[in-house]
Amino acid sequence: MSIEHLTLEEENITIRGKALKIVRPSHLEEIFRGDPLLESEAFPFWFKIWESSLILADYLFNIEPVKEILEIGAGLGVVSLFASALGHKVVATDCDDLPLELIKISASINGLTLQTQKLNWLEAHLEQKFDLIVGAEVIYKRIYYKPLLELFRKGLKEGGEVLLAHSMDRKRILIPFLYQAESFFEVKTSIRKITDSNECIEIILNKLSPKDES
Repeated sequence: MSIEHLTLEEENITIRGKALKIVRPSHLEEIFRGDPLLESEAFPFWFKIWESSLILADYLFNIEPVKEILEIGAGLGVVSLFASALGHKVVATDCDDLPLELIKISASINGLTLQTQKLNWLEAHLEQKFDLIVGAEVIYKRIYYKPLLELFRKGLKEGGEVLLAHSMDRKRILIPFLYQAESFFEVKTSIRKITDSNECIEIILNKLSPKDES
């Protein structure tokens, strides 16, 4: 899929008074024509701006000083773009090329600087370590439990942390992942709320801090 053949639009998102423009496809049918229930593997879940990404971006306003941040499953890059706007050094990653191209456009429109990298969690190769690894709605298949835990362990600097945000709908598959994560990380959980179209949505926010292995 070539970005030149897509109809694009800008969505304005404001968090704590900071406004950014997020570039996204206007029409889902331009990037996917199948049945989401029958072809879930091919469905572009990155098309949606997830409420959990807004919660994660909001949390970053509390992070000081400047950090080196890796976002996994960045999608449209809401978290990465706000992290960059807050002055952090960011690498936004996704397994698909198209959302990464859209992130680059959004960064340019907003006058931001960040890096992008295509990243397959099953064969993850990182050229550096990070202070923070962040991800919204990234725990959705058991096959990714072990690769993601390995990525987190290898990708963090000493003293680094992982921040994850998920909707309550992911609870059934998220909890077993967190149990496995407790072998290597101290896991803290909090519930954040966001209102969307007069509906209050609860988001699970997790902080994973590596245990001392000495």
